[in-house]
Order: sequence, then structure tokens, then C-alpha cells
Amino acid sequence: MSRLLVRSFGISIDGFGAGPNQDLANPLGVGGAAIFQWFFDTPTFKRMHGQEGGNSGVDENFAARGFANVGAWILGRNMFGPVRGPWPDESWKGWWGNNPPYHVPVFVLTNHPRASIVMEGGTVFHFVADGIHAALKRATEAAGGKDVRLGGGVATLRQYLSAGLIDELHLAISPVLLGSGENLFAGIDAAQLGYQCSEHVASANAMHVVLTRRG
Repeated sequence: MSRLLVRSFGISIDGFGAGPNQDLANPLGVGGAAIFQWFFDTPTFKRMHGQEGGNSGVDENFAARGFANVGAWILGRNMFGPVRGPWPDESWKGWWGNNPPYHVPVFVLTNHPRASIVMEGGTVFHFVADGIHAALKRATEAAGGKDVRLGGGVATLRQYLSAGLIDELHLAISPVLLGSGENLFAGIDAAQLGYQCSEHVASANAMHVVLTRRG
């Protein structure tokens, strides 16, 4: 049975999952890259970018686990690119070049419909303009019994979290303070929604926390 999972989602100590002012030069917002330093030196990240090496250990264990048994992804539009409003053309095809790291169907939430894009390596971007439930239904069908990974960004996670649709969240809490940006839990009572901490493991770079929804 498919589950909706959040994996390897970095947040700061003060709860921000992205910095302010996201643009082409700052995909994670100003200062946001600091919350993913734990990820950048893992073999999983390096393989995604055609590199070798990286350090094994706790960070790599969680990074690799994030890609296990994933049959489809859901992304908010900001995770697909910096373009806002109606699509000016179809030239923008994501942050990752011709061969994105997904290799499965990816469903991008948007208010502005667009034709699907077939990329190298098995990634196909589908654009969903009728809400989070429609995206989840399509992703679950496409996953064929495997899990669906919810990639972000923060606003998208907050919508699915508030609706109680996320089965499990892995958060990597980095030892940095952003001060502003997009806060994951502001105004959300995760305990009331049925989430509890089921795992926590520290590395030198992050505290890895897994939240699981009861029932």
C-alpha cells in the first residue's frame, strides 16, 4: 500500500525550511542552503550530480533511505522552478537539467496548467492544477503500490500536513538559525493531528527526526 512520505527535508533550529527571497540564484531562499549542508557530502547527493565519493554514516543512511521504494513524487511549483504566475513559455524544465534525479513520475502543483514534460532517465513532470488531493490520487496511481515522496516546498508540506495526509516525515534539523523565511510548523498543531516522534538520531551535521502519524 502506498504511503505519502517526506524524506530528507531540512529545517533550521528555528523551524524554517527555506530562507526568504527565492530566485534563480537562491533556489532555497537567501541562506537556505545552510540547512542542507548535512546532505551535500553524502554519496547519495554526489551520485545525483554524477560525482564520486562522499561520507558514509548517519547522514548517508537517511539520504539513501529517502529514495527507497519511491514510485512517484509530488512537488510544489517553487520546487520546480522560480517562474511565477502564468508560464511565459515552455523553456523552463526544472532546476536539474535534462536528467533530473527523480526517475519516476513527478506531479507538480500549480495554478497554471501546462503540458507534461518527458525528461531523460524516466522522469516525467505532470502539472496538476486541481489541488493537493488530485495530485495525491494521481501520484498514488502512478506509484503502482510503491510510496509517494512529497518533496516540498514548505507551503506544500504545510497543506498536506494540515490535512493529515502525510504518513511519515523525516526532518533533518541543522544547527543554524535563519530568522525568517518559510516556517514549517507555524500555526500547526502536529500533536493534535496525530503525529509523534518515532525516531531521532544525531550526526555531526544534523538531528534526524522521524514523525509518524498514528493510525
